[in-house]
Amino acid sequence: MKIISADDVDAALDFPALTDTLADAFRGGVHAPPRHHHTIANADSADQTLLLMPAWNDRHMAVKLVVVTPDNGARALPAVMASVILMDKKTGAQIAMIDGARLTLWRTAAASALAARHLAPAEPDTLLMVGAGALAPFLVRAHLSVRPYRHVLVWNRTVAGAERLAESLRADGQAAEAVAAESLDAAVGKADVISCATLSTEPLIKGALLSPGTHVDLVGAFTPAMRESDDECVQRASLFVDTYAGALHEGGDLVQPINAGLIERSHVRAELMELVNGDHMGRTADDEITLFKSTGASLEDLAAASLIAARCGL
Repeated sequence: MKIISADDVDAALDFPALTDTLADAFRGGVHAPPRHHHTIANADSADQTLLLMPAWNDRHMAVKLVVVTPDNGARALPAVMASVILMDKKTGAQIAMIDGARLTLWRTAAASALAARHLAPAEPDTLLMVGAGALAPFLVRAHLSVRPYRHVLVWNRTVAGAERLAESLRADGQAAEAVAAESLDAAVGKADVISCATLSTEPLIKGALLSPGTHVDLVGAFTPAMRESDDECVQRASLFVDTYAGALHEGGDLVQPINAGLIERSHVRAELMELVNGDHMGRTADDEITLFKSTGASLEDLAAASLIAARCGL
């Protein structure tokens, strides 16, 4: 069994190829049952969460193993530890163990890129990245692989974090015009595409400030108690999701307004499978505001793991 590190994952992947691979996976042929969720009780520390995310197609099986340990910050360790085990479908033989944290960053950003192919305006000028955590640079690069942008704005709760990300984007040549934004509200009004990856429980994106034609990409708020957009944002936009099963049960940006009676399940126009299969055309007008909510799916892990294995000669 090959051990594939985070550096190996970075060397194996690029966003155009990974986005194409995800599109193929969403077109069908992948079985992805609901993830298994287990709480691990601890007498002397915070409870842990164990997640098991399986998926398989006619060639491979994959299981992502995730352990969330809230107390790891005090140990100078990441709170989330993850691995993806890739197996041969016919024999069950283990092919590779892949760094799950890095794979997740890549596949999550690629799912947003896939949605943007169908939902982002054709000629955007400004991309706004809300949040400056580990996922943020991947999201920026993923969006840049789909549409050309002249300007990239970065907003974070701490200006220093936004400035660090903007500087790194300029340094690696991905976004020469990347700058930190001091005012989120002002940046929202300027942006053609807004990508959010935060742990916020209070709305950040105000629908009243969105310009006609804006595409909103919501990647954080992965529990019903979390929220990145306000009610007006959701009500003004045409709504799309990565999967109905995930986003309508776990994504607070949709769960909360549905439970409050502000929108209905029927307001969600399509999931990624329907977009890539042509069952829904995606954006229908230049002034249409679109919103994509993702919570992740194990078929994305399988697709990414298979591409990584192939590019590592496995």
